[in-house]
Amino acid sequence: MRARLFAAVASGLAMLAFSPGDTFAQSKYDVGANDHEIKVGNILAYSGPVSSLGIIGKIEAAYFKKVNDEGGINGRKIKFISYDDAYSPPKTVEQARKLVESDEVLFIFNPVGTPTNAAIQKYMNTKGVPQLFVGGGATRWNKPAEFPWTMGFQPNYQTEGRIFAKYILATKPDAKIAVLYQNDDLGKDYLKGLKDGLGDRASLIVAEESYEISEPVIDSHVVKVKASGADTFIAIALPRVAAQSIRKVSELGWKPLFILSSIGASIGTVIRPAGFDNSQGIVSTVYLKDPSDPQWANDEAKQKFDDFLAKYAPDADKNDYFVVYAYVISQTMVKVLQQCGNDLTRANVMRQAANLVDFRPDMLLPGIAINTSATDFAPMKDMRTARMQGDRWEIFGDILSGSAP
Repeated sequence: MRARLFAAVASGLAMLAFSPGDTFAQSKYDVGANDHEIKVGNILAYSGPVSSLGIIGKIEAAYFKKVNDEGGINGRKIKFISYDDAYSPPKTVEQARKLVESDEVLFIFNPVGTPTNAAIQKYMNTKGVPQLFVGGGATRWNKPAEFPWTMGFQPNYQTEGRIFAKYILATKPDAKIAVLYQNDDLGKDYLKGLKDGLGDRASLIVAEESYEISEPVIDSHVVKVKASGADTFIAIALPRVAAQSIRKVSELGWKPLFILSSIGASIGTVIRPAGFDNSQGIVSTVYLKDPSDPQWANDEAKQKFDDFLAKYAPDADKNDYFVVYAYVISQTMVKVLQQCGNDLTRANVMRQAANLVDFRPDMLLPGIAINTSATDFAPMKDMRTARMQGDRWEIFGDILSGSAP
């Protein structure tokens, strides 16, 4: 009897000894994570020519605060460290080194910008630190064999360019196309996708005009492409240039089929400043729900988005594309960390990022989902076409895939 009693007491003491730490007993960590915290780095432009992108980091910080208030990720709080690079590649390199070598983050999440991310891609892969859900649509983020620590997020620019081509060939097969594009990997990827999609009809392009992101105004470029005789105008532009393009086309009295890249289609930072009257009929591509669209008025997922903004970012413009984008990408990052469980190593973060199956954040359009694998680092490939009608984007047509043949 005494032996049995002793065994029972010993067993109970053992349970007491291990129960407080059971949650983390078998945990694995790399630098940047422990039983209480996950350090997440971020780099984007809070200043400079594309400072409107700074709202992305603010919404991400707000979303992670929400997660922390609700108990964190598997009991760990997210420490979000975000730095400004002013959309300058040398500054991006400096900030990446600071995050990795001084702040010792577990990974860098959603660093925004194509040329800026290109500048740190080799560094991140040499260091073996995830460069995760890059804020840019270059195809170079989907090369897992060459860059196993870099993954994109949104439909890539070549995908969108091919969708533009499909739309033009279906609706205006004899178009005379003029393209205004940013003179870097961002613009060139769009242009390549457009030409690939046009195939043997690429001769429909009658003008290609590039601009530098540092140019304060691009009016002369729009005047030049109009003079080409084009009746179809594609503006590949971030918000500032997109708004300038819309205003200048209207000022010139030019009435082309106007196609605007999704990265410059925000109602809050582009359409409203450019003028709704000037923007009617513009066509773009979308993969996110438009919060101003009445079809989502009773949508439960959209209500969650509204509730989040009301509590954690009440001053944010919910009609800003980048506010919705930041919400969706933050939800995706949380999903990956949840899947990591107690294995907070950099290798497992990448492994789980490459193991997303039909994940649907609240503000993705119906029919569009996030899927990744060890050989596919392009989470999304489908989009819908939309036309500016009144004060919102009106979706039309079927889901289009711009996947390479």
